[in-house]
Amino acid sequence: MSKLWVLGNGQLGAMLKHAAELLDVEVILVAVEVSDCSKLPSLEEHDVVTAEREHWPDNVVTRRLFQHPNFRSRRAFTEIADRLSEKQLFDKLQLATAPWVVLSQHTSVSDVFAALGGHVLLKRRSGGYDGKGQQWLRESNHDTVAEGWRGQAIAEQAIAFDEEISLVGARSASGKLVFYPLSLNLHQDGILLASIAPLERLQKYQSQAEAMLAKLMNELDYTGVLTMECFRVGDQLMINEVAPRVHNSGHWTMGGATVSQFELHVRAVMGMPVSQPSANKVSVMINILGLEWEPRWLSVPNATVYWYDKKVLPGRKLGHINLNIADSTQLEDSLLALKGLLSERYEPMFEWIRKELVL
Repeated sequence: MSKLWVLGNGQLGAMLKHAAELLDVEVILVAVEVSDCSKLPSLEEHDVVTAEREHWPDNVVTRRLFQHPNFRSRRAFTEIADRLSEKQLFDKLQLATAPWVVLSQHTSVSDVFAALGGHVLLKRRSGGYDGKGQQWLRESNHDTVAEGWRGQAIAEQAIAFDEEISLVGARSASGKLVFYPLSLNLHQDGILLASIAPLERLQKYQSQAEAMLAKLMNELDYTGVLTMECFRVGDQLMINEVAPRVHNSGHWTMGGATVSQFELHVRAVMGMPVSQPSANKVSVMINILGLEWEPRWLSVPNATVYWYDKKVLPGRKLGHINLNIADSTQLEDSLLALKGLLSERYEPMFEWIRKELVL
């Protein structure tokens, strides 16, 4: 049996492991905090290594895995994990992204406003996710830079976007490219709340998004699944950020597509055939944020529940629910059943889903 090592042992790793079992691939999940190689199985020369996250502590275990000759797409993890080199890569490839500047030790707030306007988002160069590692600067509020951010962040111009969409694609070792349909995403406080895919009205942006992501994957000689999050501004797409891994906005592919993003990633990194996926029905993915397990979720029509078995904390991603919808009646049945089983923070989401899905 082939072995695939995964840096990280969170829910993405668990879902990769499940998908790999169907392909006769043994997955070894490695907690990034582990620093004792003697506690791990033997890492062989022909084994393959990937990651479920962009950042990890530097220790003897993570160095050993990252430096393994079969660690897939090492350059992508090196460049994309740092927002500075990520932005420089976008500019090099002439991929549209928010105007930005480096926040150096000597950059004044007035310099930032002069370059980018009076509404600016600071992003730490590493470690930020789900709205963390970000700080708004508003000239009208006389905001200042927080302690410890200078030299550790970039500044981006605030973008008045119409909506947020993402594209999940994959590239094989031989360079074959495949893509899922675009997904429409709803965020709340910087955290993904729900995604819808496929959506007919987004088809007009599919080729534009694929060309952008293809350019990036080819430049990086990438192998595996890579996700691109975009702002739509009119008819133009602008990259917000990318993730060199399977991604939350691609969870709808579990049951919603002929091949899930997790199986597709395993196929690509293991050198197996990679085929063009297609959507089965319209899917709605709903993140379960900060809620205790609710058995009644299992009774929701057209729903599949994925629970991550993590400690319940406010705002934490603890699972997700996929709705696979064939018509308006099914959609309404599912939403009505769910409405009393989620917290108040989800109320705007129900209206958003109904507005977008007129089936």
